Amino acid sequence: MRHWRARSGPGPRVDRAAALGVMLLLAAGCGNPGNVDGDLTNDWGAMAPATGFEPMSGTCHLANFAATGPRATYEEVDCAVQHRTETVFVGTYTGAAADAEQPPVETSAGARAAYRVCDRATTEYVAGPWRTARLWIGVTHPSPAAWTGGSRWFRCEVVELDSIEDNGALVERQGSLRGALATSSPLDLGCYAIGLDARGAIDTMPAASCGQRHNAEFAGVWQAPADASYPKGDAAWEEFHDGCRGVVAAYTGVPDDKNLQFRTGVVSLPGNADVWAQGDRGVRCYLWLDGAELTSSLKGKGTKALPVQYK
Repeated sequence: MRHWRARSGPGPRVDRAAALGVMLLLAAGCGNPGNVDGDLTNDWGAMAPATGFEPMSGTCHLANFAATGPRATYEEVDCAVQHRTETVFVGTYTGAAADAEQPPVETSAGARAAYRVCDRATTEYVAGPWRTARLWIGVTHPSPAAWTGGSRWFRCEVVELDSIEDNGALVERQGSLRGALATSSPLDLGCYAIGLDARGAIDTMPAASCGQRHNAEFAGVWQAPADASYPKGDAAWEEFHDGCRGVVAAYTGVPDDKNLQFRTGVVSLPGNADVWAQGDRGVRCYLWLDGAELTSSLKGKGTKALPVQYK
């Protein structure tokens, strides 16, 4: 290989002027085109702060209800297809509840306030008192990780059950529950054929058509006092039965007096202990005529339909 070098004699040599020109052209090529000032950041808009995931109301979901709802389990689907739960409302924790380091636990004031909101929101969403139907509600909170990241939402969920009375299972339904109770609905609680066990306690309570043989009927909801304890023992249950007797009397059109207990028995069904801890004081009330074979509703039938049977 030849090695070229500058020299003053004949032969190839470097043209210093030409080399300088090339260098200037290269330098010019690295310059800024028109309207560019060379500052890469001074005209950029500020980036918006990071925000956490927040669910939406009026949506249906494939997942079963859970008290904690991490983003990974959020499966939103069209309510027209088969689903398990429906979000009727999304609220926001404020005040002391929002300032806590962890999501509210069921017995906390924040969780109880959220349940009250969901109670009212569900009744509005389904267009009727949800406790008069085969419905159940629950509150979903952010996961602890999402809470730490700033999430303060809570979801109000409603689900359909195949039975309220016999430890009902969740129904995978099609169609939204929005406005479901605005008119008479298959979800409405009605008449029942109570079966007893060997000890004389209620064993089964399947639904029955009021036009077919039955011995019990849903009469309405009694609101237990806010300071009432979850019933344990005969004395506690008697307080609940007394409350339901008043509901049954108004439903059937008979006097709410000392003779009512000789006209009909009652069945009192509060929610489970978990929702009681969240402040749910709604108690479903049923009239019950042990050994009877009714073939129509007793609503408004009065004393002729419910005579005093023993004094």
